[in-house]
Amino acid sequence: MRAPVGRPGSIPAAGDRARTMAAVSELESALQMEPAAFQALYSAEKPKLEDDNLIFFCQIGKRGLQATQLAQRLGYRGARNYAGAYREWFQKGG
Repeated sequence: MRAPVGRPGSIPAAGDRARTMAAVSELESALQMEPAAFQALYSAEKPKLEDDNLIFFCQIGKRGLQATQLAQRLGYRGARNYAGAYREWFQKGG
């Protein structure tokens, strides 16, 4: 397993690479930004609506699920929640 990137409470977008995207409180506005603004603010390419795997997680699971549901409402079809959260990843020796 690849090490998650980011601070506790951050929402990484993971496809080929895991990157910190935004805290849950920032997620809605972040996912609605123009791609160039997103790149400038987060130093990462903005996820596309059609991306197959946009994985969200948090420390224990609640915020990751909230982020996933928000992204899905915004049209991100490939938004997924890593239900085991960071705790499970860490316990498995991530």
